[in-house]
Amino acid sequence: MAKNMQPVVKRCRALGISPAVMGYTGKSKSESIRHPGPMRRSKKSEYALQLAEKQKVKFVYGILEKQFHMYYEKATRMPGKTGENLLILVERRLDNVVFRMGFAKTRRQARQLVNHSHFTVNGKKVNIPSYLVKAGDVIAIKESSRSNAIFKELTGENAAKVLLPDWMERAQGAPEGKITRLPVREDVDVPVEETLIVELYSK
Repeated sequence: MAKNMQPVVKRCRALGISPAVMGYTGKSKSESIRHPGPMRRSKKSEYALQLAEKQKVKFVYGILEKQFHMYYEKATRMPGKTGENLLILVERRLDNVVFRMGFAKTRRQARQLVNHSHFTVNGKKVNIPSYLVKAGDVIAIKESSRSNAIFKELTGENAAKVLLPDWMERAQGAPEGKITRLPVREDVDVPVEETLIVELYSK
């Protein structure tokens, strides 16, 4: 599978998003008073602006073009606004939910943990990162995986408190969480103009 090997912080700067959205905190070694990064701002074409918004969402959620276009096609067939539907679909991905619930430090790590079959949905093992959760679903760390050092750190007594989105619930330190409702546009914290993505695909 193709991967973007560009450093996360550098890519975030290029796309104009905070590394915190990706689960990364702290300053990059390249960020300093002597070398704060490029400061020039050139006027972008309409196409460049539209493409940048698409790349932003793809990068944040770790989705490649073919799959992203499939989400767009699905979003066009759903009632409501296509752009909002698109964001809601990617927000419902299991790897994103695992990250949001605090079972992984980043979406990239969440994707890897899901691939390695560390999670169950409603008691059944699911190892597909793109699996779309539904309201009422219970996502849990697999019983045999709970002694893993990663999960001990994230769910133990000294685990950092997780700020959960309004559409899910999980008790502090619990190895499972529940989807209380489907997300809405306001639940998506990625700074993106989804209408530009729709315009790009509509051409």
